Amino acid sequence: METGLAVRTLIALIFTMMVSLGGQAIAAPNDVASWTPLKADRLVVLKGERRLVLMRGDRVMKVFRVALGRYPKGAKVREGDARTPEGTYTVDYRLDTNKSKFYRALHISYPNRQDRAQARKLGVSPGGQIMIHGLPTKWSAKDVGHPRLDWTQGCIAVTNREMDQVWKMVDDGTTIEIHP
Repeated sequence: METGLAVRTLIALIFTMMVSLGGQAIAAPNDVASWTPLKADRLVVLKGERRLVLMRGDRVMKVFRVALGRYPKGAKVREGDARTPEGTYTVDYRLDTNKSKFYRALHISYPNRQDRAQARKLGVSPGGQIMIHGLPTKWSAKDVGHPRLDWTQGCIAVTNREMDQVWKMVDDGTTIEIHP
């Protein structure tokens, strides 16, 4: 648990420095379509700060503002609770726009062993289908109140343009840590 606190503290410090420097530690060209980015080897979600941090080693590559599940405090416990999980998972597959209700989606391997055990103990289904995704098809950020409002059912949402960046920078198998 101390390691998680140390990671959150380090990321918070880096994030504070990035904000004061204009937003990115590793700059990317404005023309995202022609840019071949470095790949992130770890994603960190700081729920309390509403941030998704793409990291490579100990370097912050990119930080995105996110919307979470409608009830963002606390870990996901059961299907339908509209909470975003907390814990360590992996990005295990992706859905392009034609196979998703959202603009692109990276599936998160929730529920893990601990999540299933907790749900079994409570006699409930842990749920699933937790993703990092863009906006709903045919909706704008303004329509859903993104990122001011937490509007998902437990997922982690970014804008479509940001999702294009995440899509290019994150491979299947990448670890994602979701912190309170």
